[in-house]
Amino acid sequence: MAGIIDPMSSLKPVPPDRWKLSVAPMLDWTDRHCRYFHRLLTRHALLYTEMVTTGALLHGDVARHLRYNVEEHPVALQLGGSEPADLAHCAKLGEQWGYDEINLNCGCPSERVQRGAFGACLMAEPQLVADCVKAMLDVVQVPVTVKHRIGIDKVESYDFVRDFVGAVSEAGCRTFIVHARNAWLKGISPKENRELPPLRYEWAYRLKSDFPQLTVVVNGGIATSAQIRDQLQQVDGVMLGRAAYHNPWWLSEWDAAFYGVGTADSGREQVEEQMCDYMSREAAQHDTPWTAIARHMLGLRHGLPGARRWRQVWSDHRFKDQPAHQVMALAQAAVSSATGHESGKLS
Repeated sequence: MAGIIDPMSSLKPVPPDRWKLSVAPMLDWTDRHCRYFHRLLTRHALLYTEMVTTGALLHGDVARHLRYNVEEHPVALQLGGSEPADLAHCAKLGEQWGYDEINLNCGCPSERVQRGAFGACLMAEPQLVADCVKAMLDVVQVPVTVKHRIGIDKVESYDFVRDFVGAVSEAGCRTFIVHARNAWLKGISPKENRELPPLRYEWAYRLKSDFPQLTVVVNGGIATSAQIRDQLQQVDGVMLGRAAYHNPWWLSEWDAAFYGVGTADSGREQVEEQMCDYMSREAAQHDTPWTAIARHMLGLRHGLPGARRWRQVWSDHRFKDQPAHQVMALAQAAVSSATGHESGKLS
């Protein structure tokens, strides 16, 4: 079930470990189906929406962009925009729909985002970002946070990101999610922007030292639980992106390892069945094809024997008209066949 939820729920105090672990906003990936899947794996990590532009909410289908599953909580809405009044309006919508946090994107380097004069290029205008944050904080009671880079283009200066955080924090922002690379705005792709600019985690650590009253979350290049533990010795939280998406079963370890609570009892096959139940529900309620949902769980058997055959079945559009549970049976049969064949070869 999804829909507008009582915004008075925002008055609940924010847990101190709210930002300890989170799954990053990833365009075209972290839609509501992906977040539902991730919530089956971890009860406590914070989940972020894809970036939603203010224009999409001001001029488009609000329900289509903001609808989510109540099971997703805690869930944060990431907004893209640069006009304080527009962001305030959209933040208020997000609060009315029940989101637990509003996040402003100041880190995306794509040319499309730059044409809209928001994303990473906003880091060059810290006072404008401060005005945007204040406008949102004036109309909502949920936290307003900022996700940003450590700099833009090839200018390497800690002072730049320190002054940015200082100006925005004066407007009332208390949580900063730091992708610990510069954003190179010209000449490379968004994918290359996640890989080529050097990581400088130490700058995030310096931010935490210089602004001990703020919550500092580090993002970028973190792919193992050992790396998470190391980062949590220095900052308040860790945001995971593609490593979590491509190996989602890793999320099932987080609750026990980092929150000190038991993991879900479900194994991979039980999670797969729960996703099929969800696919059936989505088909009945919203006419959503299971193919739009299954794409997010293709990493569920990452690293296991038979994983490739399992993915092939779930990716085979010849089965698109069959019920999801029937496709699951075919996928599990393919795993049994593949692993049996491999066992035979080994023997």
